[in-house]
Amino acid sequence: MFFGGIEAGGTKFIVGIGDSSGLITDHVEIPTTSPGETISIVVDYFLAKRKSIKIDRIGLASFGPVDLNPKSTTYGYITNTPKLDWMNFDILHELEKALLIPVVIDTDVNAAALAEYEWGAAQGKDPIVYLTVGTGIGGGVIVNGKPLHGLSHPEIGHLRIRQSKIDYKFSGICPFHKNCMEGLASGPAIFARWGVLGQDLSPDHIGWELEAEYLAEGISNLILTISPEIIILGGGVMKNDFLFPMIRRKVKENLNNYVTKKEILDCNDVYIIPPGLKSFSGLAGAIALASDN
Repeated sequence: MFFGGIEAGGTKFIVGIGDSSGLITDHVEIPTTSPGETISIVVDYFLAKRKSIKIDRIGLASFGPVDLNPKSTTYGYITNTPKLDWMNFDILHELEKALLIPVVIDTDVNAAALAEYEWGAAQGKDPIVYLTVGTGIGGGVIVNGKPLHGLSHPEIGHLRIRQSKIDYKFSGICPFHKNCMEGLASGPAIFARWGVLGQDLSPDHIGWELEAEYLAEGISNLILTISPEIIILGGGVMKNDFLFPMIRRKVKENLNNYVTKKEILDCNDVYIIPPGLKSFSGLAGAIALASDN
């Protein structure tokens, strides 16, 4: 049995085919342009695949915010996104209408968390947190084996963060909150502060101390509120592996022995870790959404 997956990102869509074991048999990347153009290419991909493969359902792991309440009149819409062309776009039903098969939607980070829970680094752990640090910052939470939903869905990237005294001149890039985690620690925030991409900063640049400080503060708050058994950090910024020990050290300092669990007291490399599925967490998560429904 095969399922389709769509990781709908602000920069690119990754679409592919996989099975209930998490095996991805085919995938392609599509630049995110206008809704009409992007969705048309996605639809053409699946229509071509269905000539030789039966696809039972498609999972859609979308950037957001998205409306996940089935009783809402805007269920399946991308809502208040800073990508203005996509604001209030009914992505779920546009896909279902074009493909005539069920589409299951969740946030991109909830889906990535689900994939890591089922097939990746978080197997056997519950609850878990998956945090992506890249063009934006977002977080997904798995509790009792299911993505966490509530009045809306977690918007971890917009947790407010205390700004460092050495960073007081930087106002933050988030148009809604300024000094939230995304506003201070996303890839675009690094560029706005230093005038170069993160990949062009040397590992000993002061910018990485700030990055680790801001991410550690957000992660410390997540530990105190959700008490996850594991925290996974993905996204482009976290490809700078030297950040992991810096973040672990600062989390331990923040908690100051208040949470007396071995994983945190030891501050080791089995609690705050990179994704087991590497860059495929999002697409695998979309396939997991489809295969679990």
